[in-house]
Amino acid sequence: MRRALKDLSLSAAVAGFVAVLVGFTSSVAIIFQATQQLGATSAQTSSWIWALGLGMGITSLGLSLWTRQPVLTAWSTPGAALLAATSGVRMEEAVGAFIVCGALITIAGATGWFERIMDRIPIAIASALLAGVLARFGLDAVLATRSAPLLVVAMALAYLVGRRWLPRYATPLVLLAGVVVAAVQGRLQLQAVDWGWALPVWTTPRFTLTTLIGVAVPLFLVTMACQNLPGVAAQRASGYRTPVSASITATGLATVVLAPFGGYAFNLAAITAAICMGREAHEDPARRYMASVMAGVFYIVIGLAGGAVVGLLHAFPRELVAAVAGLALLGTIAGGLSAALKEDKHRDAAILTFLVTLSGLSLLGIGSAFWGVVAGAVSLIVQHFRQR
Repeated sequence: MRRALKDLSLSAAVAGFVAVLVGFTSSVAIIFQATQQLGATSAQTSSWIWALGLGMGITSLGLSLWTRQPVLTAWSTPGAALLAATSGVRMEEAVGAFIVCGALITIAGATGWFERIMDRIPIAIASALLAGVLARFGLDAVLATRSAPLLVVAMALAYLVGRRWLPRYATPLVLLAGVVVAAVQGRLQLQAVDWGWALPVWTTPRFTLTTLIGVAVPLFLVTMACQNLPGVAAQRASGYRTPVSASITATGLATVVLAPFGGYAFNLAAITAAICMGREAHEDPARRYMASVMAGVFYIVIGLAGGAVVGLLHAFPRELVAAVAGLALLGTIAGGLSAALKEDKHRDAAILTFLVTLSGLSLLGIGSAFWGVVAGAVSLIVQHFRQR
């Protein structure tokens, strides 16, 4: 604990807050859609936020302190989208599917087969995958100038000033500039926040063959392919060799334990984790783990406060969230592209991976991150098959 307190810095704490801000505001609406589709009551919806916040917070906090590396977890966003598109499934049947999904994730981690797959992916492909996943956020930051030019330009100037004279505090300056401009413009909707604590609500699971096939297995597949795959790639591309099997196992166990309360699927984060692994978190890579530790603390607070914190995060204009995410990730995007295109023999495969991932292509219900890796792997096989 002493070492953790010694390694704590303002830049790490702000990076953790920005990661949580981006993670919640970018996809919490999908969570609400999923709960509504499953017929959840308002108390059950609040319990989902409680379970998801505590699950992400405890796993991020525990794994980061254990490994001394920035390990950030998240809920499965494509999994929530899958649930939001599901019809005819009752809440208790869905909970049974969540438990089975968590068991499958635990097996994938404990047996080590997922880590063995990741060890075969070259660093150029992993870096291109990371850059492709994150570049969309950079584009969104630029496009946000169409609806809020003054806000985004002010934040961009704050970023440039920070990078020139206070590089460790560039992201805090961006966030501060955005909040000040939004407040002056009257765009902070604080009056809509409903203050109150969230309480867990138990739902007794029911296991059926139809939900096993129609919910549990697809939820497991999209979580592994669309979330854990880029999550591990983000770590490898940033130079961290986090124990993959142990991390995946931890997220699976958290899913099994918290599923009856709404913790439907946990996984390694990629986009928000990149914020915690960049230079903006700390100049010393060995001290960046405190960014994900602080993110874990913020997630726990969100889980306990429930709807109040979600409402507070929604008080920020969407352009502010888009701009702070895009600007905070610029260094990581540039680093990923640099590593991806560094070696001539991997350059074609890397650029294919980057473009397919950036495209947002979705086939067979699987997102572009998976197909980006497939495109890069096919390119490597064709170009280097049986070559020394």
